[in-house]
Amino acid sequence: MIKINKVQKYFFNAALLSLAGILINTISVGFNIFVTNKVGSEGIGLITLSSGIYSFAITVATSGIQLTVIRLISMALPYNENELLDKSHNKAVLKIMKSALLYSLFFSIIASSFLFAFASPIGKYALGSTKVIPSLKIMAFSLVPISVSSVLNGYFSAVRRIYKNVIVRFFEQGVKITTVSYFLIMLSPSGVEYACASLAMGATISECFSMVISSIIYIIDRKRHRNLSIDKKERIKEYSVFKEAFPIGVSGYVRSGLSTVEHLLIPYGFRKNGASEQGAFASYGILHGMVFPLLLFPSSVIGSFSSLLVPEISASYEKRDFSRIRYIVSRVFSFTLIFAFGVSGILICFSNEIGIFFYGTSEAGEFIRQLSPLIPLMYLDGTVDGILKGLGEQVYSMRVNILDSLVSVILILVLLPPFGISGYVVVIFITELLNTSLSIIKLLNITKVKTKILKWVIKPLFCIVIATAISRFVFSLGVFGLSLGKLTTVFEISFTAVLYLLISYALGSISNEELGLAKRLIGKAKNQTRG
Repeated sequence: MIKINKVQKYFFNAALLSLAGILINTISVGFNIFVTNKVGSEGIGLITLSSGIYSFAITVATSGIQLTVIRLISMALPYNENELLDKSHNKAVLKIMKSALLYSLFFSIIASSFLFAFASPIGKYALGSTKVIPSLKIMAFSLVPISVSSVLNGYFSAVRRIYKNVIVRFFEQGVKITTVSYFLIMLSPSGVEYACASLAMGATISECFSMVISSIIYIIDRKRHRNLSIDKKERIKEYSVFKEAFPIGVSGYVRSGLSTVEHLLIPYGFRKNGASEQGAFASYGILHGMVFPLLLFPSSVIGSFSSLLVPEISASYEKRDFSRIRYIVSRVFSFTLIFAFGVSGILICFSNEIGIFFYGTSEAGEFIRQLSPLIPLMYLDGTVDGILKGLGEQVYSMRVNILDSLVSVILILVLLPPFGISGYVVVIFITELLNTSLSIIKLLNITKVKTKILKWVIKPLFCIVIATAISRFVFSLGVFGLSLGKLTTVFEISFTAVLYLLISYALGSISNEELGLAKRLIGKAKNQTRG
């Protein structure tokens, strides 16, 4: 029998996290526009390229620890989620956290030392630019705080107190924006090298601040939610952090390494196609520094659900509560695809206006139009990945990601030199389709969830086509008589979104059951507020 209260709690937490994610990412996108105007497309290209090396270093520093903490603590907690842990559960959580923090410190110190020591040869030979060397050295100091924060964030996710992660994210974002803006204003006039260093310094300071705040909140949380009378003789189930995290970490090294190679090869392929060094970095910057952040910005809603899927699915799978798993998977699939098709259709329809609105260039808008059809696959892939991790299939997910990166590297070498950016768009389509298809097939085989192609795919696709067509027609007639400049685009997109939701409900893409769930969540929110 489905435990509706627990399902409601999941969706309620996800809704709260989604709203926070939208606000944070809105601020982030606006700040990204400010950064782009300060450093230019070449600077964005260099920053994004060096982020590939940085991401690999983060992978080594964290080595699968956040997912491990979420899974192990979720399995160690009582299934009825009492506010205060009893003796055995409290002791198990404490042992997991101690082991996880030691694990994170060990790998993060190694990663930090190597990045700092080899920053010069990495910048000169791997990235092909000495301008990023100071940035890499600065970013090395952020790896230990990032790794420790990953452990603490994993704890808050596992115990379903995600609002504490949200608090930390808001503080971190505020510190990052403040420090980066200050350094950019002071140093960016001196050149691209100093602009990149400004971003690195701001990011490092914000990560250190995040670790301190997370640690304080964690200490307070432990004192509030633990039972102090622990029986030292009581036997508890043993959980090995190393055995759980290290295989994930090794798989992550391979995947992240291939991904880094992939990103290093992209400017190389553009140069082989005839672009200058500056032009290659600029094209790379437009794609990965401007277009992809916009495409992924709405996914903060889906990402919130995905991040909470791991502890929810892990706890249910530990108790073999498959009815609850199927219920959550079905609802999340429906929500993800309704949302993703809506976003995809709007971005395709208004791609040129959006490119000009945010970056003042139609070139970015053209790339948005070309890549927006991938959004349903991209968003669904993230959701399915979260479910598979909750089911203990994180190694399979990593293998799929490794295959994705390997195929991508091969295709980049083959397609970019003769076709340039058009070839890279083809690469993205092929690899995204491969990754998502393999993940969905695995998930359906495990959960036995019944697919609903009509409800999940055909109806949302039909609804967004109708909504965008009607919106374009109505506004072309000048019915609203608006002349608000760029704000007209905002109004038209909002009108299209509302129209899409209304048509979706009228045609049954959004069901009465889902509306009923939303009403119960609102009622629960009111009760919690009064309490």
